[in-house]
Amino acid sequence: MYDFYVEIARNLRAPGANLCVIGNVPVGATKMRVGVPKEIKVHEYRVGLTPGSVAELTARGHQVIVETDAGAGIGFSDADYQRVGARIVAHPKQVFDAADMIVKVKEPQLPECALLRDGQILFTYLHLAADRLQTEALMRSGASAIAYETVTAEGGGLPLLAPMSEVAGRMSVQVGARGLEKEAGGMGKLLGGVPGVAPARVVILGGGVAGTNAAQIALGMQANVTVLEKSVERMRWLADHFGPALTTVMANAESVREHVLGADLVIGAVLVPGASAPKLVTREMVKSMHNGSVLVDIAIDQGGCFETSRPTTHAEPTYVEEGVVHYCVTNMPGAVAHTSALALNNVTLPYVLALADQGIKALCEDAHLRAGLNVHAGRVTHEAVAEALGLRLKPYRIAA
Repeated sequence: MYDFYVEIARNLRAPGANLCVIGNVPVGATKMRVGVPKEIKVHEYRVGLTPGSVAELTARGHQVIVETDAGAGIGFSDADYQRVGARIVAHPKQVFDAADMIVKVKEPQLPECALLRDGQILFTYLHLAADRLQTEALMRSGASAIAYETVTAEGGGLPLLAPMSEVAGRMSVQVGARGLEKEAGGMGKLLGGVPGVAPARVVILGGGVAGTNAAQIALGMQANVTVLEKSVERMRWLADHFGPALTTVMANAESVREHVLGADLVIGAVLVPGASAPKLVTREMVKSMHNGSVLVDIAIDQGGCFETSRPTTHAEPTYVEEGVVHYCVTNMPGAVAHTSALALNNVTLPYVLALADQGIKALCEDAHLRAGLNVHAGRVTHEAVAEALGLRLKPYRIAA
């Protein structure tokens, strides 16, 4: 998927060159003005930069502009930011107008997209494959939009998605257990059972980071847990890691159907980097599930892996369709904002510093960060996003 990025990364700079050009935008090292707006997605309390991260930026001479109360949801006051050198402003427009780079957590809402401008850098989660309106708004803005979820690592990992996948995986079991309660619309089954009463059957689609963390919590709650996975190598790892307590099954159309229909709780934890999630569970399959069973769709940010999924919010996290409780919140980790924001900053800070120190030139120096570029100068630059939305792929030009 990323071969074309690797190819254009070769021989980026001629001997003696001191300037990298992406498209027609000249870039070089300079002091950066970094903006941190308050998140406006429903019940989103995380913040793009904690005071600790801001301190690292200001120590390097960069300016940081923070919207008032941006960190209040995780216990950081404006004074905490001011103590490490940030400037506090009252309105989001002031942040966007002043900053060369915007650092957020969740995808920009359409009013935020309207505040972006040509040449500005946006660094945040985007999940564009499931959001044509946002993609088109980012294209109109002219900004360079770098998505946390498509930044890669050696060996093909997704280092900026991993901590939130860990959080979402662990949360999926606790929200699924809640959904099984009768008052929540479920069948009234305790996940771990009790002596003499069988535990709930938990089926996890996907054995990656989110699925592994879901399995760990479900096993800890003494549920009967099965993971469906397509990689034999990954199934061997899961078996070695969890031992005989966990059942692993090769994922195919028939095995998915068989295990979903027999499950009390199904957790969708599949991921195709940058692309729309595959619809593994059809409406017909959901109709055939036990009334009061639960679906938790971790993949909802990428469109969801259940045909009956539709995005929900923390304000109204669940709905019942075909007799099955659905939990499809698009920012699951926002419910545990303190843990999530700190975990996210732990992994994003090195990339934020690189972008602040080098500007867009950082993409010339780091092919893994370059894989995060989804939109640049009005063009979609990520293959999976372009394919998912039926848009023309226009890789950016890099020349010395």
